[in-house]
Amino acid sequence: MTATTGRPLPGWRLWLPLAFQIVLVAAVPAQAIYTQLLGRAVILQTVPVDPYSLMQGYSVTLSYDISNLDTLKRLPGWQDIPKTANAMTSRGSPERVPGPETTFYIILEAPPQTGTRTPPQAWKPVAIRSEQPKSLAANQVALKGQGNHWNVLYGLETYYIPEEVRFELNEALRLGSKQAPVVEIKVDKQGHAVPVRLWVKNREYRF
Repeated sequence: MTATTGRPLPGWRLWLPLAFQIVLVAAVPAQAIYTQLLGRAVILQTVPVDPYSLMQGYSVTLSYDISNLDTLKRLPGWQDIPKTANAMTSRGSPERVPGPETTFYIILEAPPQTGTRTPPQAWKPVAIRSEQPKSLAANQVALKGQGNHWNVLYGLETYYIPEEVRFELNEALRLGSKQAPVVEIKVDKQGHAVPVRLWVKNREYRF
């Protein structure tokens, strides 16, 4: 029996997986930059929560009125959204809801132009679609969401807060707790969104 000498692996087998990983990592910020530059500005209304639970260390966690399933159930098109998971209602009864594998699009409509307001007025949800709409009115956008059993996620829930404004923002949230903040986002044509700034009453904080 003669021993066989192992042949060295071709170079492409080594660098190709690495290059693929680099492309995947780079695609995330590239998508965010694209949305930031070319997306449309939209204002989302947050829901009132305990101001002490908003700030967690170096980040702020927000929830929106369109995160609430009760809000979405009232929209045209809700009956067409796949319900693939079980959840408990506020009354303790089981209910079929969109699961994490379910994505859909919330149609948001701009408020009537009534001059410059501070903080800006939030856009209103007017419909929900299981697929990306092919056409929308000039004053509408489609925001992509994902089911999460008892609520909906948009990738806009947790933000890093720069250290130099952390204390000021925490105080603003505490003092302005009676008025829920609004968030300005940019939404691209595919429904992806990135945060731009947070408004607490008349104060603006950029992300």
